Amino acid sequence: MTALVGLLAVAGWLTVGVVAKDSAGPPKIVLSDKPIDRTARVGISFAPVVKKVSPSVVNIYSKRTVKVPRGLSPFSDDPLFRRFFGGDDPRGNQPETRQQQGLGSGIIITEDGYILTNNHVVEGADKDGVSVALADGKTEYAAKVVGNDPQTDVAVLKIEAKGLTPIPLGDSEHLEVGDVVLAVGNPFGVGQSVSMGIISALGRDSGGRILGRGGYEDFIQTDAPINPGNSGGALVDVEGRLVGISQSIVSGSGANAGVGFAIPINLARSIMDRLVMDGRVTRGFLGVDIQPVNLDLAKAFELPDENGALIGGVRPNTPAAKAGLKAGDVIIELNGKKVTDSRHFRLMVAQTPPRTKVTLKLLRDGKEKTLTATLGTLPSDLGGTEGEEPAQTEQSKADTLDGVEVADIDSRTRRQNNIPTEIQGALITRVEQGSPAEAAGLKPGDVIIEIEKKPVANADEAVELSEKVKGDRALVRVWSNSGGLAGMQYVIVDKSKGK
Repeated sequence: MTALVGLLAVAGWLTVGVVAKDSAGPPKIVLSDKPIDRTARVGISFAPVVKKVSPSVVNIYSKRTVKVPRGLSPFSDDPLFRRFFGGDDPRGNQPETRQQQGLGSGIIITEDGYILTNNHVVEGADKDGVSVALADGKTEYAAKVVGNDPQTDVAVLKIEAKGLTPIPLGDSEHLEVGDVVLAVGNPFGVGQSVSMGIISALGRDSGGRILGRGGYEDFIQTDAPINPGNSGGALVDVEGRLVGISQSIVSGSGANAGVGFAIPINLARSIMDRLVMDGRVTRGFLGVDIQPVNLDLAKAFELPDENGALIGGVRPNTPAAKAGLKAGDVIIELNGKKVTDSRHFRLMVAQTPPRTKVTLKLLRDGKEKTLTATLGTLPSDLGGTEGEEPAQTEQSKADTLDGVEVADIDSRTRRQNNIPTEIQGALITRVEQGSPAEAAGLKPGDVIIEIEKKPVANADEAVELSEKVKGDRALVRVWSNSGGLAGMQYVIVDKSKGK
């Protein structure tokens, strides 16, 4: 059975509006960032930790109003019911409104009522439709949505209360695989529950299956049992410090299968500060298309290892262009912190406020180089729109790059494929199934910009340069619009692979 990646609560609602900020600064949190003592023997009971943490974990109830066809049975969403009775209202009546209720968890961050949770727990809730129940089971408050960020699935709530018990925040950068963690939340609505496990992995990325292609995923993976209703709940270390916010599970059944994901508290904290102070999240923007460095690319660029973020392209009139970055550069440090891969670099830039001056260490032609750039603000529409299938043209040339057919770019094909005016090269119109080009990831609609670091202006040049490639491997730079996210990258076409 194919594993399903599912959110743990009420995903799929509309975005809640942001209310005005009510604080001059970030929330006054309790921070405890000292690494845990991994030489100490684990006790036989976590009861002291649970007693410390439990008062800080709350239940969150959210209501939303939906329209449904009038007069339909409550079983109308059942596929078997719809098979025999149809999916439309036979009387054509106007839809009626009904109220749905969602359930999730949250974490008290400050003694005056700031609460962290997942965006999908409160997303689409009616105005005044969010309430918070404390762990004592007796006290309930109306909650305001201070702000939310769908790209990280973080939301901040505020209740009017004093003297609450805030949870101390740990430092998720200090976590290691194998550390024991506890998950605290309200699974299945049965009431506050605690489960134990270990951290199975760090820096997990679902490839956009959880937060979408534009999301920022840097999940903690744990086998601590978490289930629907745990969303927004606490993941704490053995000292009772918050290190993550439970977010989703991978499951073939919808229930816990030992693979759960949590948002690292360092990421959630940075989002919380911006939401409280500004009411919205703005992200740093450099203006480069980046990609991971694999073994083949490391050999092609004569790199010492596979670390760093390879620049596939530099967008014009961006901070990167002004700083002098070039395609083929490999960024290995940002402000003195090592860059492990392209995903890590993307997160580092996004978490840096706009207008911040940053120092970049990179490898160019095998030599280290240091540049400085002042970050801009990430555009909300970055990535473009999804293009149509490329049209086949009479200009196509066959047998280039072992199974690729290319054509010149004209105004029609540029429009059909949403190719920016500054992109010049040869349009790929066909890729033979099972060919080395298909194995490398090339597809119709891509534009070949360079072959072996030499520019391609049109289809004829692509054919000519491909015929001059020596050996089995060709380094090809392409522009691609995949899933609505456009950018440039390098690929290695290896004749020894494919058919």
